[in-house]
Amino acid sequence: MSDWIDAEGYRANIGIVLMRENGEVFLGRRTGGRGWQFPQGGVRQGEPLEQALFRELQEEIGLTREHVRLAASTADWMHYRLPKRYVRRGRGPTCIGQKQRWFLLRLAVPEADVEFSFTHTSEPEFDGWRWSNYWEPVREVIYFKRPVYVRMLTELAPGAFPQGAPPLPEWWQAELAAAAEA
Repeated sequence: MSDWIDAEGYRANIGIVLMRENGEVFLGRRTGGRGWQFPQGGVRQGEPLEQALFRELQEEIGLTREHVRLAASTADWMHYRLPKRYVRRGRGPTCIGQKQRWFLLRLAVPEADVEFSFTHTSEPEFDGWRWSNYWEPVREVIYFKRPVYVRMLTELAPGAFPQGAPPLPEWWQAELAAAAEA
């Protein structure tokens, strides 16, 4: 099956925020040391979103449905445009960006039973990982994805922290303003 690229040129994609018990989230180091981000991946033509979620979870970090439980998801697609130099042309439909549905997963097994693995695909997305506080990924991801990270983390925060989200960092207002402009 091929990637699903809509009529506007956005590639359908799911994103995964994996949270451990203390509220920290998984961040993967992009292969070759090209920054940090949450696991994400394309939705294949005709593939249900939940199926894409668990396929990508296994492909990108080696976890299965049994390792996690679904805690929340974004209500709708969140879009970002790729800078011109990243737009792929000449290989099927032109892809100008991504539209993403995000899922918040919590570990459902003891952390000692979790072993992250990046070898389930011929082109691994990640070559390392770490736990991060909830808001920090906004500063770690490549610049053009930051507005989506701001909106997504804000939307998922009530599901992540039913008793109230951790305090926002000092730099948050600047990122929020930048997200509003995007």
